[in-house]
Amino acid sequence: MIAMVVGLPVGCAALQHKERELVFRIEPGTASWFSGLPSGLQEFDLKPRTFKAGENIHGWWWPAERKNAPAILYLHGVRWNLTGQLFRIQQLRALGYSVLAIDYRGFGKSQGDLPSEASVYEDARIAWGRLEVLQPDPALRLIYGHSLGGAVAVDLAAELGQKAASNGTPVPARGLVIESTFTSLGDVATAMADTPLPVRWLLSQKFDSIDKIGEINMPLLIVHGAADAYVPPRFSEQLFNAAREPKRLLMVPGATHNNSMSLAGRTYRQALDTLMKSSLSPVAGRSGTSPAKAG
Repeated sequence: MIAMVVGLPVGCAALQHKERELVFRIEPGTASWFSGLPSGLQEFDLKPRTFKAGENIHGWWWPAERKNAPAILYLHGVRWNLTGQLFRIQQLRALGYSVLAIDYRGFGKSQGDLPSEASVYEDARIAWGRLEVLQPDPALRLIYGHSLGGAVAVDLAAELGQKAASNGTPVPARGLVIESTFTSLGDVATAMADTPLPVRWLLSQKFDSIDKIGEINMPLLIVHGAADAYVPPRFSEQLFNAAREPKRLLMVPGATHNNSMSLAGRTYRQALDTLMKSSLSPVAGRSGTSPAKAG
């Protein structure tokens, strides 16, 4: 579906609206496999003053059983709302993390116009503000993004990293985790459409993570399924090469777009544990570490 945006020229509001429909591919209602909210999961709504009347960000806060556990801001990808993300959120909480997850405006119970690149970035920043309240310790905060949510997570991390560097202060997060994500939306569209056209410059929705990943100034874990048929694993390798230390690439053999966390198992847990032990201080070096494989 994402390849269909290749034929949409920029400059016409109607066509840009159609492009956003094709990019986000929102499935209304509840995912068929959703069977209800787990015990202890709390729902909430965010309504900043900057929002128009009727707009809100709906989210979930699922605190870990252990008091003052590390907390993750979970940013999902396209198509499914939070009800379709619960299986992955459950896995993160089972690893001992508190999880704050949101639906971008236009998804699920979050009211608003059709999402855009700008609006999902704004929603992530607002959700980060809530996470800072729920987990005041920067050393116990992580940003996680899956698929297109990885691009949203990179944008948020880069903004936090740039501000910290500018102010001479530590970054306010322990690290960034991105899974099954890509270098830019144009690169994905080009790969799926198999076209020599300069798609990157034709799209109004850029999601250009490759141009931002070097500015996050925080420890990074990149995860990708080696058998991902939707987003080529080479995009994660390119992001890894463009990122600064400390960083790790976990390529999961046999994993597809959605099951790297479950298939990697203990290796995934170990990668997260290593990330949590990384230094919060920005590191300027660009030398890479050897990519790791789950096994």
